[in-house]
Amino acid sequence: MARIVGIDLPSNKRVEIGLTYIYGIGRSRAQKICQEASVDLGKKVKSLSEEEVVRIRQIITRDGGVEGDLRKEVSVNIKRLMDIGCYRGLRHRRGLPARGQRTHTNARTRKGPRKGTIAKKVKTKG
Repeated sequence: MARIVGIDLPSNKRVEIGLTYIYGIGRSRAQKICQEASVDLGKKVKSLSEEEVVRIRQIITRDGGVEGDLRKEVSVNIKRLMDIGCYRGLRHRRGLPARGQRTHTNARTRKGPRKGTIAKKVKTKG
């Protein structure tokens, strides 16, 4: 099992797919990394040699922008938007979609579960 940037890559997956388990690496970036490290895309993670793992690790650390550093950078950017009080920052603060999506229906991912309607009191005659 290869361990890169603090993440254990799944050993039974192809290298191209296994690298996408690292935050900040998608399919296209994984393909570029494998190409640069001269690793076959169809090769399984468990069949990687130690030398190939080291080459991949060096490329990822050189390019940067993965895992903890990237998560921190994204959260700092969101916090900056909230601090300056711009529209996107206000939407983040309220937990609503920030990119113009409708909220009358949908947007349940950002808004959370529906709030139940409060039962109305029934007036009694008397």
